[in-house]
Amino acid sequence: MTLSNAVQVFAGIMILVALLIGYLGYGTFSVFFLAFIAINLIQSAFTGFCPAAMVLKKMPFIKA
Repeated sequence: MTLSNAVQVFAGIMILVALLIGYLGYGTFSVFFLAFIAINLIQSAFTGFCPAAMVLKKMPFIKA
């Protein structure tokens, strides 16, 4: 799996987790969590800096 694909999968999983948290009744936290994910995606598009990519790069099954 390429690093770009891994970041997209990670972001998708985090969005699904936030939706699950909201469904379970923690709506306020879920909204902040979704906002954090969105802000991170937007800033990485403009700056090229992605904290998730830095962590995922260290995984042995991710091709840089």
